[in-house]
Amino acid sequence: SVGLEARGAVAETIMERVRAKLANEPIEDFRIDFEDGYGNRSDEEEDGHARQAAEQTALGMEAGTLPPFLGIRIKPLSTELHRRSLRTLDIYLSTLAAKTGGKLPDNFVVTLPKITTEGQVAALCDAFEAMEKSLGIDAGALKVEMMIETTQSIIGPDGHCPLPVWADAARGRCQSAHFGTYDYTAACDITAEYQRHDHSACDFARHAMQVAFAGTEVMLSDGATTTMPVPVYRQAKDGPELTDEQKAANKKSVHDAWRLHVSNVRHSLAHGYYQGWDLHPAQLVTRYAAVYDFFLAGLPAASERLANFVNAAAKATLIGDIFDDAATGQGLLNFFLLGIGCGAFPEQEALEAGLSLAELRTRSFVQILKNRGAESPA
Repeated sequence: SVGLEARGAVAETIMERVRAKLANEPIEDFRIDFEDGYGNRSDEEEDGHARQAAEQTALGMEAGTLPPFLGIRIKPLSTELHRRSLRTLDIYLSTLAAKTGGKLPDNFVVTLPKITTEGQVAALCDAFEAMEKSLGIDAGALKVEMMIETTQSIIGPDGHCPLPVWADAARGRCQSAHFGTYDYTAACDITAEYQRHDHSACDFARHAMQVAFAGTEVMLSDGATTTMPVPVYRQAKDGPELTDEQKAANKKSVHDAWRLHVSNVRHSLAHGYYQGWDLHPAQLVTRYAAVYDFFLAGLPAASERLANFVNAAAKATLIGDIFDDAATGQGLLNFFLLGIGCGAFPEQEALEAGLSLAELRTRSFVQILKNRGAESPA
């Protein structure tokens, strides 16, 4: 009812694995947000929240309860907001370093939104260097995550894509780049009614990001779905129970939002974006369901194609109406590596494609063929 493709036993498997994921590791990555989601606050209030966030981070580090990846999203380094942005970062890191002796959480990153020039990236990294030195944080430990959500980030004034230059301006600190759907479509003068995740303007920007960062270690993440899976009506404390009509409206509201989220996640996956960010805890349900559905529903066909292709030792093959040449081999192998990595299926289920665990773990189709004595594909 929310747009998943799997049926029967596969659907039941997805349900079981989603439940296990939510029970064991519901949140993989988290950002403490001081930008759009935080709103406009007084300096005094934001200072206090920055300290509180750092104190809670330190407690989480001590207790071992933080997610595997963690970070903070500061305000843009624009003319109007750069002082506030760096002040929040300084207070947060100063408080955290005082509590932990300069130690950061594992996989910690600072998200920089609404970038318009390479100078903003360079300025943040200059601030990183100064803060690392003054707070006793290991040199190079602070990493930046770029939000790609302005038109200037796709095509610069000289007609070139500036993203590789921006990454270079980070001086080895750029870890990832996130696409911002709604800021980007707003910058393109697209009205609210048409600011959709799957708008062609967004696909253009996503593909530009893929090309710009191809062959680098910069990880890509897609944008969020802003329609929340929440009820329309809520029962007031000590108030009357909701009517059947109100309960039905609530169910429809949640399911409609889930259906949209599944569609958006599948769109991202089909376009080569295997990570995305969400705004509401209830979206985690459909995030994992959609990802697992994508891989499990495609597993039988991918297994058949890869098995046939490997057995043919790099010769062109035809399965049904799908033609595979040598360049497809790594793409098929990547499907299995991504499915295993996200938890859609374990390594053992990938062996039906005719690979051994040792071959699978090489992560290289060329190496697999070489080890089998076949000629490497051209």
